[in-house]
Amino acid sequence: MAPADEKPPMTEEERQAAEWEAMSANVGATAPTDEMAAAMADMGGDTRVLSQNEIDSLLGFGGADDGDENKGIMALVNSALVNYERLPMLEVVFDRLVRMMSTSLRNFTSDNVEVSLDQISSVRFGDYLNSIPLPAMLAVFKAEEWDNFGLMVVDSAMIYSIVDVLLGGRRGTAAMRIEGRPYTTIERNLVERLVHVILADMSGSFDPLSQVNFRFDRLETNPRFATIARPANAAVLVKLRIDMEDRGGCLEIIIPYATLEPVRELLLQMFMGEKFGRDSIWETHLGNELLTTDMSMHAVLDEMTMPLYDILNMKPGTFVPLNVKPDSMVELRSGEVSLFKGRMGSKNGRIAVMIEEEKIKRPGE
Repeated sequence: MAPADEKPPMTEEERQAAEWEAMSANVGATAPTDEMAAAMADMGGDTRVLSQNEIDSLLGFGGADDGDENKGIMALVNSALVNYERLPMLEVVFDRLVRMMSTSLRNFTSDNVEVSLDQISSVRFGDYLNSIPLPAMLAVFKAEEWDNFGLMVVDSAMIYSIVDVLLGGRRGTAAMRIEGRPYTTIERNLVERLVHVILADMSGSFDPLSQVNFRFDRLETNPRFATIARPANAAVLVKLRIDMEDRGGCLEIIIPYATLEPVRELLLQMFMGEKFGRDSIWETHLGNELLTTDMSMHAVLDEMTMPLYDILNMKPGTFVPLNVKPDSMVELRSGEVSLFKGRMGSKNGRIAVMIEEEKIKRPGE
């Protein structure tokens, strides 16, 4: 028998009503009105009216105090973007690009240059194009083997810095910036030379992964004329920082995922390192062992085609004529691969073949 002060167990409806009341208290909402309670009762107690705070949270507009933009429906909308971490080899490629650019830009500017990789992220192409701070120069380049385009953005600080360095500006002084005017032909030509140097390094950074040539296409100052993909398409954004003592600027490379699609399988590889997973010691050992491997060769005098009926009727003593003369060429094969051709003869009492024609191709031929 239960004690007198013990409450009877709550029914399912009472438990749900208690949860609704607790949730309403947490979000600062007022208690349900009589009309709301009647509506919930009519609907079987399975639904409740959301407060404004809950609606904002669901839609992803929780306000500045939330600190997270990717909530609710906004998270579903932004989920169309592919995260660059799904292509881990991209980080290896651009780390290699940073090292190559540090050397090539030192030779190009005859100055101390430090290149650093700030960020690799995924963006929508249209959103990025609208966020480019102007004035800037936008270099459109084409990946010829992949048959698609990419974009390189040189900001204003980097433009004036490279012009100052290449035209003999003194070290230790910041480059003079004159805003509100179009870029001159000299400035455009100098920036174009810089873009050519960087594109050559980009081609070299992809070489261990895939042979690709990034070719300079055109130089634009208006982002509308540099549209190389649909605004909703996802792209990889790489931000580089270039410092030349007291001068420098930012360089951004944006490559649509459609451009990287031909090498997507290669970029999905997980191994890291300068040689992209290659082991030179193992390669050398394997090559040496292959050179000492035994293989069999057969001297084929002649080949002929016969009906299966004639072959089945062969008996000991049957003659098979070969259309071979003493001076005919004999083919040396290993399996089904033809290696050499030569003439038969004898040497030291043994049948021999003197090689006269080489069928295999050696490296470089």
